Amino acid sequence: MILVSTGALIGRPHNRDFTLLNDFSKKVNCDGFEFMMYNSWYEKKEELLSYLVNSKLKFPVMHGEKSIGEAISKGGEENFSDAFSRFEINCHIAREIGASKMVIHLWDGITSDQNFQNNIEAYPVLRDMTEKAGVDLLCENVVCNCNNPFDNWIKLYEKYPDIHFIWDIKMAAFHGQEECLYSEENEWLMKEGHIRHFHVNDYAGGIMDWANLRTLPIGRGHVDFEKFFQFIKKWNYNDTFTLESTAFDQNANMDFDMLNAEVEFIRKHV
Repeated sequence: MILVSTGALIGRPHNRDFTLLNDFSKKVNCDGFEFMMYNSWYEKKEELLSYLVNSKLKFPVMHGEKSIGEAISKGGEENFSDAFSRFEINCHIAREIGASKMVIHLWDGITSDQNFQNNIEAYPVLRDMTEKAGVDLLCENVVCNCNNPFDNWIKLYEKYPDIHFIWDIKMAAFHGQEECLYSEENEWLMKEGHIRHFHVNDYAGGIMDWANLRTLPIGRGHVDFEKFFQFIKKWNYNDTFTLESTAFDQNANMDFDMLNAEVEFIRKHV
């Protein structure tokens, strides 16, 4: 199932107007959408939820609001309480829109993974919330400014051996960790069903090249997608992929042709 992130369609140039989704969705030839929650939408959460449900759009995956991970990383009773309160709202939305998966940035922001024990301790609380909502929690290989995402995954796996992940190609490339997915020693990721979702994006920068940390369309960076899709076929993966390539410019002009070309590229490879 090939999805497009709603974050690729709606952003600051549109004043994050979620009511544009119905119109925009008709112009993208995908199988559904990964709903991206923004922090500015909490204050209008009832209106948002009503719109999403009535839209009849398919949202197999929800991307949890990113600053939840930042609050967890900062730590402390107040930040934890704030993070869990907001995540509960995210879980409610996920359940109501029919999402079966929740992508989470377990760490985020400037603090990132500098206080990783906070992130380790918070994970089971988040997972309990998603389980109650009937949603599968997926921890993303989010970029780090202290350690690196794959090492953090290993630490989480050692503590929670039934953990599930989402692999973001761009974030792996940013840390020079693309080969971690393909190596024999990490076959457990696919063999044991830990990776449940993929973000398929390109990357044009170097290792930890912060100035070039952008989500690019397929073909505009140096990611080896032929190798990636050979790997996908090897493991007979037939689940969800999401494209996150930004389809709007600073003037809110849309490039649906770019997104549709990416969708077709993936279809041909899977």
